[in-house]
Amino acid sequence: MHINWVLSLRNLVKTLIIIIGVFGYGQEDPFNCDYNAYLFQYNDIYALDLASGNSYLVKKDITPGNINAVGYNPADGYIWGSLSTPSKSIVKIGKNFSTEVVYIPELPTSNRYVGDVREDGVYYLKPGGSTYYLVDLNPNSNTYKQFITSKTLSSNINIHDWAFNAVDGLLYTVEKGTNILYRIDPETGVATSLGVVPILNGVNYTFGAVYFDVEGRFYVSANQTGTVYVIQDVQNLEIGSVIESNLFAFGPSSSLNDGARCPTAPVPQEDCRNGIDDDGDGLTDCDDPSCSGVAECPIISLEVSTGNEGGLESNDRLSSLINKRNYLRAKSNYKFDKKLAKKILKSEFYSKNVSKNASVSLRDLIPLDVLSGTETIESSPSDLISMTNATELYSVDYIKDNKTIAVVLATKTENGVYEHTKYICDRLLGAELLSVSTIEIREHTFIKSIIKNTDGSKEFVLSFSGKLTNNDTNFAIDSHWNIDKYENNATYYNFQIWTNQIDDLLLLGEKALELFNSKREIIAYNNSTPPAVFVKKGKYVNGTLELEVVNRNKTETITYSSGFKRTETSQTEFANKTISLDGSYLNSMVINTGNVFDIGFRLENGIDTPDDLFMSDGVWGADDSSNETALNKFEITQNENIYVGSGHRVERNISLEATTSSYVAAYRSFTPRFMPVDLSQFDALEFNANGTGELEITIIKKSINEWENQFKTSISLNDTDNHFVIPLEYFTSKTVNNIDLNDAVSIVFTMSSNGTDVQTKKMNLKDILFSQRALSVNENIIEENESIIYPNPMTNKSEISFYSEVNANTNIEVYSLTGALVRKIEIDTQIGNNKVEIFKDGLKSGLYILKVTNDYRKYNTKKLIVN
Repeated sequence: MHINWVLSLRNLVKTLIIIIGVFGYGQEDPFNCDYNAYLFQYNDIYALDLASGNSYLVKKDITPGNINAVGYNPADGYIWGSLSTPSKSIVKIGKNFSTEVVYIPELPTSNRYVGDVREDGVYYLKPGGSTYYLVDLNPNSNTYKQFITSKTLSSNINIHDWAFNAVDGLLYTVEKGTNILYRIDPETGVATSLGVVPILNGVNYTFGAVYFDVEGRFYVSANQTGTVYVIQDVQNLEIGSVIESNLFAFGPSSSLNDGARCPTAPVPQEDCRNGIDDDGDGLTDCDDPSCSGVAECPIISLEVSTGNEGGLESNDRLSSLINKRNYLRAKSNYKFDKKLAKKILKSEFYSKNVSKNASVSLRDLIPLDVLSGTETIESSPSDLISMTNATELYSVDYIKDNKTIAVVLATKTENGVYEHTKYICDRLLGAELLSVSTIEIREHTFIKSIIKNTDGSKEFVLSFSGKLTNNDTNFAIDSHWNIDKYENNATYYNFQIWTNQIDDLLLLGEKALELFNSKREIIAYNNSTPPAVFVKKGKYVNGTLELEVVNRNKTETITYSSGFKRTETSQTEFANKTISLDGSYLNSMVINTGNVFDIGFRLENGIDTPDDLFMSDGVWGADDSSNETALNKFEITQNENIYVGSGHRVERNISLEATTSSYVAAYRSFTPRFMPVDLSQFDALEFNANGTGELEITIIKKSINEWENQFKTSISLNDTDNHFVIPLEYFTSKTVNNIDLNDAVSIVFTMSSNGTDVQTKKMNLKDILFSQRALSVNENIIEENESIIYPNPMTNKSEISFYSEVNANTNIEVYSLTGALVRKIEIDTQIGNNKVEIFKDGLKSGLYILKVTNDYRKYNTKKLIVN
């Protein structure tokens, strides 16, 4: 609200007395150079940790008017700023956020948004233009709270904040548009150009909040993205010097904002080599943005995941269907090839308005020619249409130097929003949520998140949906962290954008919304704030959820609410509990869930946006795709006990029965997305099983493209339930010599008929485990189907050695060359290497045939020579 102050001196004094009574004199404690930076937005105050970029609201609606041009006053320890209402007034703010308003009649009426306070308590305040104003804020001065003078800058530069460097006592700022760093002599107004800041080259941001630390590092925050940049040792720069600059943190976007910080307070710095979180932001070494391009840390520009692999929904309905999709892709040797993908070019109707009756195509909403030096290819995962709630789907990859640097995945849904967001699913699948804050697009605030994938790549992620409204003649834009905030049964055009650079995320988001507006005018935005308490990363391990939780606003307790299934086909169960947090920024917690197949849960503090996560284990599925196969039974049961050993358990048991003249198979992915896991430390596959006949076991490796070249072995099953321990060395490939399960994707159990007769096939598999116990004694593994006779020829006796995967009753038979059985030994063999002595007694000199057999394996026939 704008107020015109045209009053007599008497009325002015009365009015100021009333104002002071309302706001208080701010006689509470000063800030006294605490380590926080304070970000002012409108009339709200956020505490900002420069090291992490994280902020939280500390005071809302502190004054009726907006606050800008704020600065920390070293002379009294308070923060001072300029008020929009009352006009020509400034405000003093204490540590408890009480305020005192001071009227300075010599100040301009409005538009005062640049300011800071010098060490001696002089407030330097500037509106637009080149004139700046000096106000005495030194409580020991005779002219305290009075106007001193006005001065003029030597150049009319386009700046939105400046800050005093305590090292040299000079002002510094960065100009919008040119990105030039200026040093300003506060006495003379001479502004000296020190050159373009390299890390800012090419961007066009408003730098509305800038700060210093005790060593003269200059921190510059971009309004639109919230990115904090650092410029080193500005006091030592000369004209033409190389400016050392870098990313520092990814903070919240802001508008009508300003920042204040004690310039002699240190800012923790990350050592990029020591494996320690030095600056307390929860990020170590190369994960910390400030290490981008420092030491061995790469600049944050790794390739992102293709849209062809994206689009999985964040719920429990589709895990089995998606798993089958991925299994069939692997079985058919499917691989998305960027080089063969269709290139997307602008059509003649691109970005043009259409009639209100014309349909809106997803393709018409895809930004093109936005990212410099890229080409755009179609990467649509069309096989998701049949299994998700999307009626249309279209995705593109933006390719630069043969790398995918950005993706737009667009879906149309007619019964509510598309039920997937990367940040809900990915954190329990090995990824980490490094940061969640805001980004400003078209003067509206959206949530941005930064995800670190399992391969070390980082993705900047934005999600929003355009809802048809007003009889389908307009769009309303919704963007929420929680899916249940979207309207049910509405038609949505859903966009997920992920990039390897935050600047590209902003460009694609801006262009996408521009295209939405060109097809249907956007008449409303309905966006949520990001969660203040969120799970950075987590995993499910043998009946427990292990979580790392970021607590940005020092919440003391949170509520955990979950819905989960024990198996793929069981009913949903529910649980909730209250969890205490210790006030630390990063909290580790373990939640006992028992054995589960999938779980969705929410963490909330009752005030801020809650955090939602969904996790599905790898899924059991049945391959009965052959026309000659009928699946009669496929049951999944949970393991009876929680595994506490050191192996890798494949959770849940299956029971399958089918009639077939070809084949039937059960498959189990190790992760829900067919992502590889490292099982190279194990040397055996264990399980309990019974069934009918030969069972082929295949372990799928990501690095092997052809299905027929995967590693396989076979065993025999019967009606007896037995425990098998199969050495991984028994798995063989047509093209690879030795198995190395550093990238295992899934395991497949196949039973085949003879191709003619219809046969009943059964398999019951329980307690599947990868372990380190291939042998029962410390010896080398004997090759599959092999037995060793030593000595051979036999003089008095020989020892027969062979490996058994199962405890069994085994026959050792000796035949003459005429086929007559001359000796038979029955023994109970144990899992592992077995050694059996056979004596010459009764055997004449000559050549014999020796056979070792049991119900589960027929060993290769051997020749035995008896002397």
